[in-house]
Amino acid sequence: MKIQGKTLLVTGGGSGIGRALVLNLLSRGANVAAVDVHDATIQETKQLAGTFSKNLSIHVVNITDTHAVAQLPQKIIETHGSIDGIINNAGIIQPFQKVNDLSMESIQKVMDVNFYGMLYVTKSFLPHLLERPDAHIVNISSMGGFLPVPGQTVYGASKAAVKLFTEGLHSELLETSVRITVVFPGAVQTNITQNSGLEIPAQNSNNSKKFKMLSPDVAAQKIISAMEQNKYRVCVGSDSKMMDLLVRIAPEFAAGFIAKKMASLLNP
Repeated sequence: MKIQGKTLLVTGGGSGIGRALVLNLLSRGANVAAVDVHDATIQETKQLAGTFSKNLSIHVVNITDTHAVAQLPQKIIETHGSIDGIINNAGIIQPFQKVNDLSMESIQKVMDVNFYGMLYVTKSFLPHLLERPDAHIVNISSMGGFLPVPGQTVYGASKAAVKLFTEGLHSELLETSVRITVVFPGAVQTNITQNSGLEIPAQNSNNSKKFKMLSPDVAAQKIISAMEQNKYRVCVGSDSKMMDLLVRIAPEFAAGFIAKKMASLLNP
C-alpha cells in the first residue's frame, strides 16, 4: 500500500520506533493518528512533527483498555475522514528474570500490552479497514518472537503470539483488500526498558554497548518500505536476519548462542 495521502494509526507513537514511524509517515505525505499511553511523550512527538503536525492527531490511550480502544476508530475517522492502515508497534519487555522468579503481575502486564493490546486495536479497526479499497495492517513482533531469549521468556511468548496471530490473519484476509505484514526487529536503540518501568542490570551495561544497535529512524524506514511493498514478513537489523537464518538451520545451537549472551543478565 502506498502511504501518500493515506491515514494510518501508529501505537506507541510517543517514543522509539513508534515516534520514528510517525515522523517518517508524515514526511511521506500520510495523515497519522499517533497513540500512546504517555501524554508527555506523545506531545513531544507532535512538537517534533513541526509543519507536518497539521496532518497529525494525537490520542492518549491505554491499548489494554478495551472500551477506550473501541472508541478510537470513530474518533480518527471524524478527524481524518478515513482510516487506511494500522501499525501495532506499542510494546514492553519483562523484568530481566527467569520465569521462576517472575511475578504473575509482570507476566499479565506483558501479555496484556504486547498481545491483547495489539488484538484489541486490530479487532476495533479491522471492520473499517475491510471497507477501504486498499488497506494494511503491520504488527511488530520481535527477534524474540522466533528465538528463545532467557530472561525474556514471557516477552518472547507474547511476541511469538503476535507472529502467529498476524500470519493467521494474513491467511484469513487473502481474498480482501487488507494486506498484512509482520515485523521482527532485532536490537534497536529505543527506551523500551525505561518505558517498561525497568532498568538493565548494571553489570550488563558494558556488555550491551558491544552490540551494534539499529537507529529507530532506520528501523522505521525499513518497516514502511516493507509496508509499501506488501511484504509478508521482514527482519529488521542484521542481527535479526542472521538469527532468523540460524534458528532455521540449527535451532538448538541458536538457542544456546543466545543463552550465553544473556548469561550476565541472569547470573550477576
